[in-house]
Amino acid sequence: MTGRRTDRSTSRPTLNRPVRAAVLSVGALAVCASIAVGCGVVPGTAGGSGDDTITVMTWAPQDTDATNKPGMPAFAQAYARWVNARGGIAGRKLRVLTCNDHNDSVAAAKCSRIAVKRKVVAVVGSYSQHSDSFLPSLEAAGIPYIGGYGLSSGEFTSPLSYPVNGGQPTLLAGLGKELAAGCGSVVLVRPDNIAGDALPPMLDSGLKAGGHAASVDQQAADDATEYEEQARRAVAASAGDATKKGCVIPALGDRTSTFMDSFRRARENAPGVKTAAVLGSVDQTEINESGGRSGPYEGSYITGWYPAANDPRWDGMKKVISRQAFGDNRIDAADAGVQTTWIAYTVFRKTVESLGGGNVTSDTVRRALDHGLKVTTGGLTPPLEWEQEGPLAAIGLSRLVNDEVTLQVVRQGQLVAAKKGFLNVTGTLKDADVS
Repeated sequence: MTGRRTDRSTSRPTLNRPVRAAVLSVGALAVCASIAVGCGVVPGTAGGSGDDTITVMTWAPQDTDATNKPGMPAFAQAYARWVNARGGIAGRKLRVLTCNDHNDSVAAAKCSRIAVKRKVVAVVGSYSQHSDSFLPSLEAAGIPYIGGYGLSSGEFTSPLSYPVNGGQPTLLAGLGKELAAGCGSVVLVRPDNIAGDALPPMLDSGLKAGGHAASVDQQAADDATEYEEQARRAVAASAGDATKKGCVIPALGDRTSTFMDSFRRARENAPGVKTAAVLGSVDQTEINESGGRSGPYEGSYITGWYPAANDPRWDGMKKVISRQAFGDNRIDAADAGVQTTWIAYTVFRKTVESLGGGNVTSDTVRRALDHGLKVTTGGLTPPLEWEQEGPLAAIGLSRLVNDEVTLQVVRQGQLVAAKKGFLNVTGTLKDADVS
């Protein structure tokens, strides 16, 4: 998310049908735009499909009226240039194809069919909320989906999905647990759709763990141009406790900033109301644009999957950006999408390296991931291993293996770590009411 960006998201993973089909799908491209101009072949990488070339694909929505993540495919291309300048992966060139799913199920399906046609080894570090559209093609071809953004139920149930974060469920559970002690009434403003239906149980699991009552569930359109009425209602619903400040949690993806414009005005006569959010809905760019230290986010807690962007553990990713994408304003090191793509490619690289001199195919990559390979990411996540079902299989998150989040806070207009280390939310989510 750089500049006046539109690449924040609240699409959420869904757990149970209908809630599973809603909770992991919570959270969000003309197809394969790069293919239209050369199939996403990265300058400086090997073309064709020779034995020394590994071909993968990264997709994300771009140029839409909803959530956009142009930084993810842009970073994937920069990563390929960087790794190829260093001799490739285990001596093999990396070729990255990109595709635009337009936040559209038909386009997402086309992206997956192109991936199959081009015989990619894996789809890596991508963003799409339409797993029901793209996973069937990948599953039929045996192509692993490594490091999706965690937007849909399929990403946490498909045996060919290898998620690197816990999606929206972990973020909301962690946020609810942190807010329980300090908030009066908690209002969740979320999309009025199936994906949004999955959000309240996750937040409420955290509130319950902290001894707090369930949140007020307030639905809103996710494509509105203003939220005056919704903001007024949220402030009124959260201002009922005279002893504690009420808390409003906007979870409207790219429309979160639009809601906050209305919220700022609605809160003028209600100083006893504050806000909180999850990373992906709010980032440093949005905090800056909304007024920084004098804006509505000052003092707000925000949960994320990874360490804060100023953490030195991101230095490797930042080096790739500075050396191969300097000046590319699509790529923001503080964007959770770009960070997820970096981690996903780290997983892919280490998986290929584990094969030694053996063949690198979708089958060999998948078998390595399925048979005990444990991948470390330099402390950006806990060690990742997908050999067995994750600890949250009982609530429909069988592929979720990273059940830890970080807690950040806005201080003096800057998003910084609020606590050291990670917060494990497995126990919290196990009590989520997803029936």
